[in-house]
Amino acid sequence: MKILTTKRVSLTMLAPLLLGVLAGCGESKETPKATTAAKSDLKVQFMVPSFADIPDMNNEYWTKFQKDNKVQLNIDWIPSGDYDTKFDLVLASGNIPEVIVANSITRPTLQNAVKQGAFWDLTPLLGDFSKYPNLKKNGYKDVWNYVRTDGKIFGVPRNRPHIDLSLKMRKDWLDKFNLPVPTTLDEYATALKTIVDGDPDGNGKKDTVGLIGQGNTGNFFADSDGSFLAAFGGLDPIYGKDGGMINKYLTPNYTDMVSYFHKLYTDGVLAKDFSVIKQTQAEEMFTTGRAASYGRNTWRDFNFEQTIKKVQPDANVISLPPMKGPGGSSVQLSVPFSGAFYISKQVPEEKARQILDFFERTTTPEQTDYNYYGIEGVDYTMVDGQQQLTELGVKQVTANGTGAIFPLAYNNKMKVINPAAPKAYNDAKEKSVAVYAEVGKIDPFSIINSNTWTSIWPKFQSEWQSMVVKAIVGQISMDEYKAYIEKLNANPDFQTAYKEFAADYKEKFPK
Repeated sequence: MKILTTKRVSLTMLAPLLLGVLAGCGESKETPKATTAAKSDLKVQFMVPSFADIPDMNNEYWTKFQKDNKVQLNIDWIPSGDYDTKFDLVLASGNIPEVIVANSITRPTLQNAVKQGAFWDLTPLLGDFSKYPNLKKNGYKDVWNYVRTDGKIFGVPRNRPHIDLSLKMRKDWLDKFNLPVPTTLDEYATALKTIVDGDPDGNGKKDTVGLIGQGNTGNFFADSDGSFLAAFGGLDPIYGKDGGMINKYLTPNYTDMVSYFHKLYTDGVLAKDFSVIKQTQAEEMFTTGRAASYGRNTWRDFNFEQTIKKVQPDANVISLPPMKGPGGSSVQLSVPFSGAFYISKQVPEEKARQILDFFERTTTPEQTDYNYYGIEGVDYTMVDGQQQLTELGVKQVTANGTGAIFPLAYNNKMKVINPAAPKAYNDAKEKSVAVYAEVGKIDPFSIINSNTWTSIWPKFQSEWQSMVVKAIVGQISMDEYKAYIEKLNANPDFQTAYKEFAADYKEKFPK
């Protein structure tokens, strides 16, 4: 989908057409409200991404949450793989839900909508946070500075841990071919090549994928491309001759990563259709034992392993340790928030304040525990001093928790441990990835903004994505790709954008 430009007239002209498209976009339907809520409760409409099946809002878990927090939720759950497309269409239509989640606060369509007045400026409503101590103290210390646009706060950050993403590897397949756990990108590539060529599942066919790809707005390798880019030094600020901060996509580091993926593709390691695989398809490939490596949240390791064991009983899924690359280690730390909640300007001010009050009373460690574990005796029991999800809890809680609709409290282990896993497993997993916090890097472009970039990048994004794919699959040479990048970087508008990035980086990441 081509992202819309900043011109208001273009959104107005497209709205009637897009309204028709919206009706058929995705498989989601609005979930029924819980029947136990009182008439005086806050009634609020959300649009949020769903990473599993759409939950039953009348089950024990959601009924208790709504009753305890005096809220009636009308949630439009959108499959995560379709979310950004639906998000763009909704913004273009002007028919915005009362609260909408933005996966990325720097998404051009979001920034355009913010500047056009589509959402509440929360700065005066939040004030000095004296009325919102939970929102202030239970988030990462700098998070409210990170989410500002032009110095103002429009979104309520969804607090998340730094340690989150990891590259998974089938350890049992490494062992089968007497391969050590890779510690460098070169060793990783060699290991994948050996596995792919060695028929690890023993079916007599060369049908195993090394690294799964996933087409998603340039993130062709699911949640792992940031880890690779970190290893190439591409998550560090890269400055041009005039002092501008070059966008990560157009740095020499990113080009080096593209060259690395070209070799993986040429060696038959990278999935042939990497650029069009959806997240649901990628996950299905990994959990059915057809791939050796995949990048997703660390906490998913246990679930992935248990699912693979149904077809390959010896499956052992690990999160790889940091691997050395030419510019760093292969660990991308998450920014301490996962997008943000935006309140439509069509919501009256009194209700906007009530929604902030709802976020305030739910952004606590207690509610965060509820998000992960649910109701004691129903969704979990205590085993060896740890909450252990019951069979019902796995269905009601895992991947469908309340974190979709309130900010959570910052906790740096909650994307690592799995509430369905035994305590010994979780303890070992925490220990194995603790080093991530020491060597990992966050993506500054998940935080910093440039008005010029927001305006011009949508005109080039599709073409750039196409050129990346062509370079990886060999339809153009790396020299041709480099020449294309040099041409973009020479554009005066890009040079202006880089200066704006540098200024915003200095403001949001003061030394």
